[in-house]
Amino acid sequence: MITVRPAIALDAASMASLLNEIIAQGGTTALTTPVTGKDMADWMAEKYTRTAWHVAVNDAEQVVGFQWIAQGGDYLPEAAAEIATFVQLGQTGLGIGSKLFDATRQAARDLGYGWINANIRADNEGGLIYYQSRGFQDYGRIEGYELADGQTVDKILKRYDL
Repeated sequence: MITVRPAIALDAASMASLLNEIIAQGGTTALTTPVTGKDMADWMAEKYTRTAWHVAVNDAEQVVGFQWIAQGGDYLPEAAAEIATFVQLGQTGLGIGSKLFDATRQAARDLGYGWINANIRADNEGGLIYYQSRGFQDYGRIEGYELADGQTVDKILKRYDL
């Protein structure tokens, strides 16, 4: 059984391991270099006032997915949260992302956001399908986005109104 709960610092190493497998596979995340558990813990500890981190864990308390929202930076209005979602390789399509989004959507409302922005690589078919199935709607495109490793990809912008 999969349970979703707020992420804690002790989850950081497992979250980093899961994310590093996705980065190594390539093709779905804009991240191109491995992260450490300390990196994850530092990201979670950043003092954003409007952020939420959730993990999905199995019966053995192993992290099988995680999702976060945070203020969208300079390119989004204050009413918008940026979202990121990662599910363990081989575990997609099992409802993990749905359970994570249920918790994240409520957290976004509680934090006073009006909408959630998903910024997805155009070649990430699974990510595009995931966000579409949650009710996100296309509203923009970034062409020729350069990743840290020099690769250029297009990105699709999707919006979920709360």
